[in-house]
Amino acid sequence: MMKGNIETLLQDGDSMADSVERIFTQKAVDEGETVTLTCRYNISDPNTYLHWYRQHPKSKPVFLLYIHQSTKFKSDIPPCLDVDVDKNKKRVDLIISSAAVSDSDLYYCALAPTVTGNPAALYKNPF
Repeated sequence: MMKGNIETLLQDGDSMADSVERIFTQKAVDEGETVTLTCRYNISDPNTYLHWYRQHPKSKPVFLLYIHQSTKFKSDIPPCLDVDVDKNKKRVDLIISSAAVSDSDLYYCALAPTVTGNPAALYKNPF
């Protein structure tokens, strides 16, 4: 059984109303299963893109994909990943199909481009 973590990042913006909230802190799944990681969001700007990142141990976060919450525009994404937005429930799901041990990482969702090349510059939600 593999274990992976999901953490969230908050937007570096002026409005405290814009935020993302993690739903699960850790999931344990068997190899080959489909894993869904979920973040809830609250945004004031309907043109906001929701971003997902992945971080290997002792490495900086790597951008995975983004999706627009209104138009459902998706960036190019790896074949083993999918993303879905439920605008009514204000949630964004990252779906990992056929999970493998190599998928055991930290996953982040964010409301703005976040990766700066300096992992110390990231703000982790302590909750």
